[in-house]
Amino acid sequence: MSKKTRHEEHEEHADESWLLPYSDLMTLLVALFLVMYAMSATDAKKFEEMSQAFSSALNGGGGVLEYRSDAPTSTELDQGKQDKQNNVIAQNTGSAELSKLRAKEQEDLENLKKQFDQYIKKNGLTDSLSTKLNQSQLLITISDNALFASGQAVVKDESRQLAKSISTMLQQFPDYDVLVQGHTDNIPISNSSYSSNWDLSVARALQFMKILLLNPNLDPVKFSPIGYGEYHPIDTNATAVGRAKNRRVEVSILRKYKDSTNATAADTAGVTDTTN
Repeated sequence: MSKKTRHEEHEEHADESWLLPYSDLMTLLVALFLVMYAMSATDAKKFEEMSQAFSSALNGGGGVLEYRSDAPTSTELDQGKQDKQNNVIAQNTGSAELSKLRAKEQEDLENLKKQFDQYIKKNGLTDSLSTKLNQSQLLITISDNALFASGQAVVKDESRQLAKSISTMLQQFPDYDVLVQGHTDNIPISNSSYSSNWDLSVARALQFMKILLLNPNLDPVKFSPIGYGEYHPIDTNATAVGRAKNRRVEVSILRKYKDSTNATAADTAGVTDTTN
Protein backbone atom coordinates (compact mmCIF):
# COMPACT_ATOMS: atom_id res chain seq x y z
CA MET A 1 0.00 0.00 0.00
CA SER A 2 1.53 3.15 -1.10
CA LYS A 3 2.18 5.88 1.35
CA LYS A 4 0.22 9.01 0.88
CA THR A 5 2.44 11.95 0.11
CA ARG A 6 2.04 14.52 2.87
CA HIS A 7 2.13 18.01 1.63
CA GLU A 8 3.64 20.55 3.93
CA GLU A 9 1.32 23.22 5.02
CA HIS A 10 1.77 26.47 3.13
CA GLU A 11 2.84 29.45 5.17
CA GLU A 12 0.20 32.17 5.43
CA HIS A 13 0.71 35.14 3.18
CA ALA A 14 1.72 38.42 4.94
CA ASP A 15 -1.05 40.96 5.40
CA GLU A 16 -0.68 43.56 2.59
CA SER A 17 -3.65 45.74 3.52
CA TRP A 18 -1.27 48.56 4.54
CA LEU A 19 -0.32 49.16 0.92
CA LEU A 20 -3.58 50.96 0.15
CA PRO A 21 -3.26 53.78 2.73
CA TYR A 22 0.47 53.94 2.00
CA SER A 23 -0.17 54.55 -1.70
CA ASP A 24 -2.79 57.19 -0.80
CA LEU A 25 -0.28 58.91 1.46
CA MET A 26 2.36 58.93 -1.27
CA THR A 27 -0.16 60.37 -3.68
CA LEU A 28 -1.05 63.15 -1.24
CA LEU A 29 2.63 63.93 -0.64
CA VAL A 30 3.26 64.20 -4.37
CA ALA A 31 0.24 66.44 -4.68
CA LEU A 32 1.48 68.60 -1.78
CA PHE A 33 4.90 69.11 -3.35
CA LEU A 34 3.31 69.99 -6.67
CA VAL A 35 1.06 72.51 -4.98
CA MET A 36 4.00 74.07 -3.13
CA TYR A 37 5.87 74.35 -6.40
CA ALA A 38 2.87 75.88 -8.11
CA MET A 39 2.48 78.44 -5.29
CA SER A 40 6.00 79.70 -5.91
CA ALA A 41 5.18 80.43 -9.56
CA THR A 42 3.79 83.78 -10.66
CA ASP A 43 1.38 82.37 -13.25
CA ALA A 44 -1.91 82.37 -11.32
CA LYS A 45 -3.84 80.89 -14.22
CA LYS A 46 -1.68 77.75 -14.37
CA PHE A 47 -1.93 77.40 -10.62
CA GLU A 48 -5.71 77.54 -10.80
CA GLU A 49 -5.85 74.92 -13.53
CA MET A 50 -3.49 72.60 -11.63
CA SER A 51 -5.39 73.13 -8.40
CA GLN A 52 -8.71 72.25 -10.00
CA ALA A 53 -7.23 69.15 -11.67
CA PHE A 54 -5.80 67.79 -8.43
CA SER A 55 -8.90 68.60 -6.44
CA SER A 56 -11.05 66.82 -9.00
CA ALA A 57 -8.76 63.79 -9.12
CA LEU A 58 -8.34 63.37 -5.38
CA ASN A 59 -11.64 64.29 -3.82
CA GLY A 60 -13.88 65.62 -6.50
CA GLY A 61 -14.48 68.94 -4.75
CA GLY A 62 -13.10 71.79 -2.74
CA GLY A 63 -10.53 71.58 0.01
CA VAL A 64 -7.02 72.74 0.70
CA LEU A 65 -6.38 72.92 -3.03
CA GLU A 66 -9.35 75.17 -3.73
CA TYR A 67 -8.20 78.37 -5.40
CA ARG A 68 -9.71 81.80 -4.87
CA SER A 69 -9.76 83.61 -8.20
CA ASP A 70 -10.28 86.93 -6.41
CA ALA A 71 -7.20 86.56 -4.22
CA PRO A 72 -4.32 88.92 -5.11
CA THR A 73 -1.52 87.31 -7.06
CA SER A 74 2.12 87.66 -6.09
CA THR A 75 2.56 90.04 -9.03
CA GLU A 76 -0.28 92.22 -7.73
CA LEU A 77 1.15 92.15 -4.21
CA ASP A 78 4.57 93.15 -5.51
CA GLN A 79 2.99 95.98 -7.50
CA GLY A 80 1.10 97.19 -4.43
CA LYS A 81 4.30 97.24 -2.39
CA GLN A 82 6.08 99.15 -5.14
CA ASP A 83 3.24 101.69 -5.32
CA LYS A 84 3.49 102.28 -1.56
CA GLN A 85 7.25 102.74 -1.83
CA ASN A 86 6.77 105.20 -4.70
CA ASN A 87 4.24 107.17 -2.63
CA VAL A 88 6.66 107.36 0.30
CA ILE A 89 9.45 108.55 -2.00
CA ALA A 90 7.17 111.18 -3.54
CA GLN A 91 6.10 112.41 -0.11
CA ASN A 92 9.68 112.58 1.11
CA THR A 93 10.73 114.42 -2.03
CA GLY A 94 7.88 116.89 -1.59
CA SER A 95 8.76 117.36 2.08
CA ALA A 96 12.40 117.99 1.24
CA GLU A 97 11.48 120.55 -1.40
CA LEU A 98 9.02 122.25 0.98
CA SER A 99 11.70 122.43 3.66
CA LYS A 100 14.02 124.18 1.20
CA LEU A 101 11.32 126.69 0.28
CA ARG A 102 10.59 127.40 3.93
CA ALA A 103 14.28 127.88 4.66
CA LYS A 104 14.60 130.31 1.75
CA GLU A 105 11.50 132.19 2.89
CA GLN A 106 12.86 132.44 6.43
CA GLU A 107 16.11 133.84 5.08
CA ASP A 108 14.23 136.41 2.95
CA LEU A 109 12.07 137.62 5.82
CA GLU A 110 14.97 137.79 8.24
CA ASN A 111 16.91 139.92 5.76
CA LEU A 112 13.90 142.18 5.23
CA LYS A 113 13.37 142.54 8.98
CA LYS A 114 17.03 143.45 9.42
CA GLN A 115 16.68 146.22 6.82
CA PHE A 116 13.60 147.62 8.56
CA ASP A 117 15.30 147.50 11.96
CA GLN A 118 18.34 149.32 10.61
CA TYR A 119 16.12 151.97 9.01
CA ILE A 120 14.20 152.45 12.28
CA LYS A 121 17.37 152.81 14.30
CA LYS A 122 19.08 155.10 11.80
CA ASN A 123 16.12 157.48 11.66
CA GLY A 124 15.35 157.45 15.38
CA LEU A 125 11.89 155.89 14.91
CA THR A 126 12.02 153.30 17.68
CA ASP A 127 9.09 154.98 19.45
CA SER A 128 6.92 154.94 16.33
CA LEU A 129 7.82 151.76 14.46
CA SER A 130 8.47 148.14 15.42
CA THR A 131 8.89 144.82 13.65
CA LYS A 132 7.96 141.28 14.58
CA LEU A 133 8.71 138.03 12.73
CA ASN A 134 6.71 134.91 13.58
CA GLN A 135 5.47 131.74 11.91
CA SER A 136 2.77 133.59 9.96
CA GLN A 137 4.24 136.91 8.87
CA LEU A 138 6.68 139.73 9.16
CA LEU A 139 4.70 142.48 10.86
CA ILE A 140 5.63 146.19 10.68
CA THR A 141 3.69 148.30 13.17
CA ILE A 142 3.48 152.09 12.74
CA SER A 143 1.84 154.31 15.35
CA ASP A 144 -0.94 156.53 14.03
CA ASN A 145 0.67 159.81 15.11
CA ALA A 146 3.66 158.99 12.88
CA LEU A 147 1.34 159.05 9.85
CA PHE A 148 -1.88 160.96 10.48
CA ALA A 149 -3.37 163.92 12.25
CA SER A 150 -5.94 163.05 14.91
CA GLY A 151 -9.16 161.71 13.39
CA GLN A 152 -7.83 161.97 9.81
CA ALA A 153 -6.72 159.48 7.15
CA VAL A 154 -4.53 161.77 5.03
CA VAL A 155 -0.88 160.79 5.38
CA LYS A 156 1.26 163.67 6.61
CA ASP A 157 3.64 165.14 4.06
CA GLU A 158 6.65 164.42 6.28
CA SER A 159 5.51 160.77 6.59
CA ARG A 160 5.32 160.06 2.90
CA GLN A 161 9.08 159.44 2.86
CA LEU A 162 8.54 156.67 5.42
CA ALA A 163 6.01 155.00 3.11
CA LYS A 164 8.41 155.40 0.19
CA SER A 165 11.25 153.78 2.14
CA ILE A 166 9.04 150.86 3.14
CA SER A 167 7.96 150.35 -0.48
CA THR A 168 11.59 150.35 -1.62
CA MET A 169 12.43 147.59 0.84
CA LEU A 170 9.32 145.60 -0.11
CA GLN A 171 10.18 145.66 -3.81
CA GLN A 172 13.15 143.36 -3.14
CA PHE A 173 10.70 140.56 -2.35
CA PRO A 174 7.84 141.05 -4.82
CA ASP A 175 6.28 137.59 -4.51
CA TYR A 176 4.82 138.03 -1.04
CA ASP A 177 1.24 139.02 -0.32
CA VAL A 178 0.96 142.18 1.79
CA LEU A 179 -1.88 143.27 4.04
CA VAL A 180 -2.14 146.90 5.14
CA GLN A 181 -4.30 147.04 8.28
CA GLY A 182 -5.80 150.03 10.04
CA HIS A 183 -6.63 150.04 13.78
CA THR A 184 -8.14 152.59 16.16
CA ASP A 185 -8.90 152.87 19.87
CA ASN A 186 -12.44 152.58 21.21
CA ILE A 187 -13.16 156.30 21.64
CA PRO A 188 -16.12 157.06 19.32
CA ILE A 189 -15.17 159.37 16.48
CA SER A 190 -17.27 162.43 15.80
CA ASN A 191 -16.45 164.42 12.69
CA SER A 192 -17.93 165.06 9.29
CA SER A 193 -15.53 162.74 7.43
CA TYR A 194 -15.99 159.42 9.23
CA SER A 195 -19.04 158.07 10.97
CA SER A 196 -17.21 155.37 12.93
CA ASN A 197 -13.79 154.10 13.95
CA TRP A 198 -14.27 151.32 11.44
CA ASP A 199 -14.58 153.80 8.60
CA LEU A 200 -11.50 155.65 9.82
CA SER A 201 -9.42 152.47 10.07
CA VAL A 202 -10.35 151.38 6.55
CA ALA A 203 -9.56 154.82 5.12
CA ARG A 204 -6.16 154.94 6.83
CA ALA A 205 -5.20 151.48 5.56
CA LEU A 206 -6.29 152.38 2.03
CA GLN A 207 -4.49 155.74 1.95
CA PHE A 208 -1.22 154.31 3.23
CA MET A 209 -1.41 151.43 0.77
CA LYS A 210 -1.95 153.84 -2.12
CA ILE A 211 1.29 155.63 -1.24
CA LEU A 212 3.16 152.31 -1.12
CA LEU A 213 1.83 151.44 -4.58
CA LEU A 214 3.17 154.65 -6.09
CA ASN A 215 6.27 152.50 -6.44
CA PRO A 216 5.83 150.96 -9.94
CA ASN A 217 7.93 147.95 -8.93
CA LEU A 218 5.20 146.72 -6.58
CA ASP A 219 2.33 144.61 -7.89
CA PRO A 220 -1.10 145.86 -6.70
CA VAL A 221 -2.41 142.30 -7.00
CA LYS A 222 -0.31 141.40 -3.95
CA PHE A 223 -1.75 144.17 -1.73
CA SER A 224 -4.98 144.36 0.27
CA PRO A 225 -6.23 147.05 2.71
CA ILE A 226 -8.19 146.02 5.81
CA GLY A 227 -9.82 148.09 8.53
CA TYR A 228 -10.34 146.52 11.97
CA GLY A 229 -11.56 149.59 13.82
CA GLU A 230 -11.29 149.15 17.58
CA TYR A 231 -11.78 145.39 17.52
CA HIS A 232 -8.18 144.15 17.48
CA PRO A 233 -6.47 146.04 20.33
CA ILE A 234 -2.95 145.15 21.44
CA ASP A 235 -3.26 147.02 24.76
CA THR A 236 -5.92 148.25 27.12
CA ASN A 237 -8.21 151.07 26.05
CA ALA A 238 -8.59 152.13 29.68
CA THR A 239 -5.49 154.35 29.60
CA ALA A 240 -4.15 157.01 27.26
CA VAL A 241 -0.94 155.03 26.76
CA GLY A 242 -2.86 151.88 25.86
CA ARG A 243 -5.14 153.71 23.44
CA ALA A 244 -2.12 155.27 21.73
CA LYS A 245 -0.68 151.78 21.13
CA ASN A 246 -3.97 150.58 19.71
CA ARG A 247 -4.13 153.41 17.13
CA ARG A 248 -1.80 152.03 14.48
CA VAL A 249 -1.24 150.87 10.91
CA GLU A 250 0.24 147.42 10.38
CA VAL A 251 1.95 146.16 7.24
CA SER A 252 1.96 142.34 7.16
CA ILE A 253 4.23 140.46 4.77
CA LEU A 254 2.62 137.02 4.76
CA ARG A 255 4.48 133.75 4.62
CA LYS A 256 3.69 131.48 1.69
CA TYR A 257 4.98 128.25 3.26
CA LYS A 258 3.53 128.13 6.74
CA ASP A 259 4.15 125.19 9.01
CA SER A 260 0.55 124.62 10.09
CA THR A 261 1.56 122.31 12.95
CA ASN A 262 3.62 124.99 14.66
CA ALA A 263 2.21 128.29 13.45
CA THR A 264 -0.58 128.75 15.97
CA ALA A 265 1.41 127.78 19.05
CA ALA A 266 4.49 129.73 17.99
CA ASP A 267 2.51 132.86 17.16
CA THR A 268 0.64 132.70 20.45
CA ALA A 269 3.76 132.12 22.51
CA GLY A 270 5.83 134.60 20.51
CA VAL A 271 8.71 132.14 20.29
CA THR A 272 10.26 133.73 17.23
CA ASP A 273 8.95 137.22 17.80
CA THR A 274 11.40 140.07 17.95
CA THR A 275 10.07 143.52 18.64
CA ASN A 276 11.97 146.79 18.68
